[in-house]
Amino acid sequence: MPKGGKKGGHKGRMRTYTSPEEIDAQMKAEKERKKNEQEQEENEGAAQKDPTEEKPAGSGSEDSDDEDSQRRRAGVEGLIEIENPNRVAQKAKKVTQIELDEPRALSRREREELEKQKAKERYMKMHLAGKTDQAKADLARLAIIRKQREEAAKKKEEEKKAKEAAVAATRGMNSLSLK
Repeated sequence: MPKGGKKGGHKGRMRTYTSPEEIDAQMKAEKERKKNEQEQEENEGAAQKDPTEEKPAGSGSEDSDDEDSQRRRAGVEGLIEIENPNRVAQKAKKVTQIELDEPRALSRREREELEKQKAKERYMKMHLAGKTDQAKADLARLAIIRKQREEAAKKKEEEKKAKEAAVAATRGMNSLSLK
């Protein structure tokens, strides 16, 4: 249970503000700390550039470098040699060892994708030749539509001729009645 029970939430607490004097003191301390760091860096840089200072040959720093380069083993791991038959060591191949001429084995997904594309191409060829069921149905539907359109065009043509004959007959009647 939180401090103060159910009634005492964090929102009702009194706010505290940092005084301007404390802020100034913190800023001065920060500036001094940065100045000291810069001086130390300059001193270290000058010490590194000085060629007269050399490390003694038997200082022992080389021995510690060799130990750091090897992986440190914790606990009993350093004492027991473990050979895991399931662990496969990654071998880095050189560029000269990689043969680009040999055919690359395709993965299952790549094989399936190629088969899918080839099947689609075969289907499209058969469809264009009119050998598939869908193509036959499409061609039959097209034939029916063409027949309907031809009939509609003939009907329109006959109606047009009938209208022209009717118009000609009415003109002929008008011209006869005027004479």
